[in-house]
Amino acid sequence: MNRTEGLVQRRNVSRETSGNQSKEIQGNDDLIKDEETDDGDSKETRLTLMEEVLLLGLKDKEGYTSFWNDCISSGLRGCILIELSLRGRVELERAGMRRKSLLNRKVIVKNDSPTGDVLLDEALKHMKDTEPPETVQCWIEYLSGETWNPLKLRYQLKNVRERLAKNLVEKGVLTTEKQNFLLFDMTTHPLTDNVAKSRLVKKVQEAVLSKWVNDPQRMDKRILSLLLLAHASDVLENAFAPLNDDDYELAMKRVRELVDLDLEAESARSSSPTDLHWAVFASFAK
Repeated sequence: MNRTEGLVQRRNVSRETSGNQSKEIQGNDDLIKDEETDDGDSKETRLTLMEEVLLLGLKDKEGYTSFWNDCISSGLRGCILIELSLRGRVELERAGMRRKSLLNRKVIVKNDSPTGDVLLDEALKHMKDTEPPETVQCWIEYLSGETWNPLKLRYQLKNVRERLAKNLVEKGVLTTEKQNFLLFDMTTHPLTDNVAKSRLVKKVQEAVLSKWVNDPQRMDKRILSLLLLAHASDVLENAFAPLNDDDYELAMKRVRELVDLDLEAESARSSSPTDLHWAVFASFAK
């Protein structure tokens, strides 16, 4: 996760500030908390981690991600693993007496009840049906279809970006259009709900500015995951581009601090030794 290119080009505009307070609300699953959701946020616009990362990567008017972005596919699979962990469905096996490294520890299914999200449930079924269990890095590769093992190709989650975009269409955040690219037509999903996108961008900006917590252990897991997986997916620049110069430099400095964390050490000092998100971060830091 030493990749910082793609976080250089930006435009200079004044940072907008808002006095609106955010409060924590409960999602459909009792194990999920989104402490950045505004009072007026409806049930339909509560976004999963995958949807947030995709929304940051989508061009507002064009309705598609950059053709040059080859990181977002694996980044979204990492989001799926963390979302399953946040919902209490999977966990990382314990390190044991010999302190297994994060990338050598297996993903364990601890609750196979449906989440209500088709992508999550599809991934969860694959993990439940697999013996012996696999590591986080293996699952990211399997779910992305990036494996040389033909027996594992059946684990690939297909059309993930399109399926997530359709979820956002159903939630009223995006719309669906057809766009002609000379040789072919492509389905695009331009932004329709500017409030939802603005709220997401504001949440990301505040996480590394006004609400910065100088200790990853004290950061909300969902926010920490959003920052690091948006970075791994090469879409974090889109949230920082509107900032003024000083805030941009400060935000980038703090993101680099997170990217350069000693993940094994953070996992060892974590209050919950089976937290899976450190292993997901480690899989992108290699």
